Amino acid sequence: MEAHDTVNEDYNLQQPVVSTTGLRQGLTSYGDAHFSLFLRKVFIKALGYSEDALSRPIIGIINTGSGFNPCHGNTPQLIEAAKRGIHLNGGIAIDFPTISLHESFSHPTSMFLRNLMSMDTEEMIRAQPVDACIMIGGKNLVPSPFKYVPADT
Repeated sequence: MEAHDTVNEDYNLQQPVVSTTGLRQGLTSYGDAHFSLFLRKVFIKALGYSEDALSRPIIGIINTGSGFNPCHGNTPQLIEAAKRGIHLNGGIAIDFPTISLHESFSHPTSMFLRNLMSMDTEEMIRAQPVDACIMIGGKNLVPSPFKYVPADT
């Protein structure tokens, strides 16, 4: 099936929207999948993507970057490098945040927030229409919450 055939199918109200990859997956439930797809297309085009972007794999880049966290000084460069690799391989890279923890700035300790970070990361990944996700964090505090995120999220 060619890309323009998929686009034409989007406007056939007699056919259900059934794609499970790219930006056609996980449509917001407005009661009408075609209307939900229409809204998603409007927002995607506002971000500068073309119609063919809807069928490309979406790779999320979730990160814990924060101005409060000196361990994340190189996070912007890591995100840009990941985006370049994803784009070179035909995917669309979209970065989004999760909470950021740093022992020196978390009161009384970051230990109380690690489970929250794990839950936030899991729910943020689940809420986005991503086919895969890269997790970027810093220091030894971050891998602990990330490792508790289920692989099927």
